[in-house]
Amino acid sequence: MKLIKTALLAAALALPAAPASFAATPDNLLVVAQNIDDIVAIDPAQAYEFSSGELVTNVYDRLVQYDAEDPTVLAPGLAAEWQADAEARTITFTMREDATFHSGNPVRAEDVVFSFARVIKLNLTPAFILAQLGWTAENVDDMVTAEGNKVTVRYEGEFSPAFVLNVLAARPASIVDEKTVMANEADGDMGNNWLNANSAGSGPFELAAYRPGEMVRLAANPNYFKGAPKVEGVVIRHVAEAATQQLLLQSGDVDMARNLTPDQISGITAEDIKVETYPQAAVHFLSFNQKVEALQPEAVWEAARYLVNYEGMVNSFLKGQMEIHQAFWPKGFPGSYDETPYSYDPEKAKQILADAGVETPINVTLDVINSTPFTDMAQSLQASFAEAGINFEIIPGTGSQVITKYRERSHEAMLLYWGPDFMDPHSNAKAFAYNSDNSDDNYQATTTWRNAWAVPQELNEKTMQALSESDPEKRNEIYVDLQKQVQEKSPIVIMFQAAYQVAMDKDVNGYVNGATSDFVYYRLVSKD
Repeated sequence: MKLIKTALLAAALALPAAPASFAATPDNLLVVAQNIDDIVAIDPAQAYEFSSGELVTNVYDRLVQYDAEDPTVLAPGLAAEWQADAEARTITFTMREDATFHSGNPVRAEDVVFSFARVIKLNLTPAFILAQLGWTAENVDDMVTAEGNKVTVRYEGEFSPAFVLNVLAARPASIVDEKTVMANEADGDMGNNWLNANSAGSGPFELAAYRPGEMVRLAANPNYFKGAPKVEGVVIRHVAEAATQQLLLQSGDVDMARNLTPDQISGITAEDIKVETYPQAAVHFLSFNQKVEALQPEAVWEAARYLVNYEGMVNSFLKGQMEIHQAFWPKGFPGSYDETPYSYDPEKAKQILADAGVETPINVTLDVINSTPFTDMAQSLQASFAEAGINFEIIPGTGSQVITKYRERSHEAMLLYWGPDFMDPHSNAKAFAYNSDNSDDNYQATTTWRNAWAVPQELNEKTMQALSESDPEKRNEIYVDLQKQVQEKSPIVIMFQAAYQVAMDKDVNGYVNGATSDFVYYRLVSKD
């Protein structure tokens, strides 16, 4: 089996870079064309890029995790079961008995303790996610402990156990093989340098080779506790140009193209190629800075909701890229609110402004990232808002320029998007429904603070109530109510939820692409 696997992977790497002739990928190997030049690190304690997130998810496991069978459900991972004690602020996990690392070492409770402490002590980019639980380099050894096959996690703060579980399902909570990692430690780096070129996980795939800016090769783990993957390996070829990805797919040199443009997607006519669409967690919104007096009346906020041509955009230049969604938590996850009560109605918007005594015209600048589809969206908003006397002057800029203005609160209106750092509703509730200190010197990485919106105390309190609510159903009800209130009365107009399209050979089945890059799964893929 090992020799066959090696031969298949070698054959895939020998595929031509350009489609000089029709080819065929190996039957039991998935070959993917994808732009992966965003990868900076692949150590799960450091990995923070989109492509590295996909890699970590397929190579490592967590105590609890969203998985390929249903990426919207938090399920057992390396923990077979757990018991939460909200009053004591602890969760005790019982480790499953049938999990082994790729090295052959059994997955132990001690590996969990080591993995969590390692993230906190290295304190690299994603460490803040675990640090939310009150963990520090000084206390983490007391906050996470092992006894036999049980791991006890302690946390500080009025947190719901559901929130803690979602934190522990995030990327930096991936479990690494302590014995293998520490055998490759150098200069006290806890194996960081080695893990940025190798892997030490227990997941469905093992990292067989990684050449930055060139390719990733994954080999199936035949001993995976949920069953071996259906393909023997995955080769992800770095192909930066979408046009080249399209040619490789059409010629049969790859099985999947991950970065085709909407125009390329719409132009696919080949019967042997199919396109799958996957909702994503990012929500796109228009917001008004409350430092601008003309944008402070609530009637302006309400009218704005009827001045977005939602259907017009998703049925034309946003087709396949976004769907209408008007609440801050993405559709498809517990706690989402999926009603879309607003539609394009300029006459109603004008009446709302007139009834409130708002004088028009209102002239306002609109900052936007200077790339598609953002500039197209801005032009649509410019045309539709003008119907009610709200005139946008579009100011395009690079992503860094736009974000810098947003963080400085120096914009007037802003067209942007937001995605959660981890899949718990609090990640977005804090961004859209909480701002307890609106002062200029209290910088917060939230849409509320950046738009200088002094959130009503009722919403602040409800956001913190949801964070600490231990009953999952009640907690979700609070988040739904929060979304309704923000949807009805806020200077932030949420319009769309992003979608992601992937083109693939018609014989490829079982590919799962969840709402974020952490939810891309190859384990169930087959080539029929």
